[in-house]
Amino acid sequence: MSDISSGWPLPAEGIRFITPDFLIRTLAAHPLTQDCYPLGFGYYPDAASHRMERHHHDDNLLIFCTHGSGEAWLGSQHYPLHAGELLLLPRGQSHSYRASPTHPWTLYWFHFDGLHSDLMMDRLQQLAEGPVLKTGLQAKLLSDFSSLMSLRDGGYQLDNFIYASNHIAQMLSFVALVIRPRLKLKSGSYLDLDRIHSLMQENLHQHLDLDTIAASVSLSKYHFSKKYKELTGYSPIQHFIHLKMQHACYQLDVSDRSIQEVAAQLGYDDAYYFSRLFSKILGVSPSQYRAHKHR
Repeated sequence: MSDISSGWPLPAEGIRFITPDFLIRTLAAHPLTQDCYPLGFGYYPDAASHRMERHHHDDNLLIFCTHGSGEAWLGSQHYPLHAGELLLLPRGQSHSYRASPTHPWTLYWFHFDGLHSDLMMDRLQQLAEGPVLKTGLQAKLLSDFSSLMSLRDGGYQLDNFIYASNHIAQMLSFVALVIRPRLKLKSGSYLDLDRIHSLMQENLHQHLDLDTIAASVSLSKYHFSKKYKELTGYSPIQHFIHLKMQHACYQLDVSDRSIQEVAAQLGYDDAYYFSRLFSKILGVSPSQYRAHKHR
């Protein structure tokens, strides 16, 4: 196992928890924890002179800077780290890091392992442009780290660590939501998903073709469609139709509008075509969906 602790002298308000070996063996075998579980976690406030170097790293590590700054090296690559940024250090990646000598960082961190831990780390790296993720000082993320730190007070009870294991998996999933997927284009600009999705939301009531969506970000429809799918896993028109069907579900849930009226509200003149499309995506017809609501 990698050295989890840097050995930095812990102040009174600091936190460092290392999961003992006997508990790691239990977590690695238990069906409710084996996918993702903590090997250690901590909180280092104003961590002057904090530094660490690992030539062999055989787990996954996430570091969240909440104040101050520092820097990291992954192989020969140098990365500054500032407040509101996460640093991903995946298994197998040699690295070193240190706090700024003039404005030392405040950090939360956790090491983790498990059957799905590498998949989780890979997913975050796919969404990011490198090992540093710009999350901002998200209130939920700060609260989640604080909750994780408090779990050390529960001792080595298994239920405490079943919760901790699922908590860090949820945190990793949340990070994937808050970092905005971006794709750099040849022009040097980025594909603006927020603008694209706002355009889709504003046009749920009508037809929106690929040319119009692509023009909103000044790309050809072929280049745009390819880049959009790289980021989202769906074609732009697929996503637009999914948004329409989500809105159709909402209308069927909260209103007494007929299926024909719901279809027309979403730009479908042919209610039968709308129903077939709804059934294909949701697996049930609009009338079946509405009937199920009242069961």
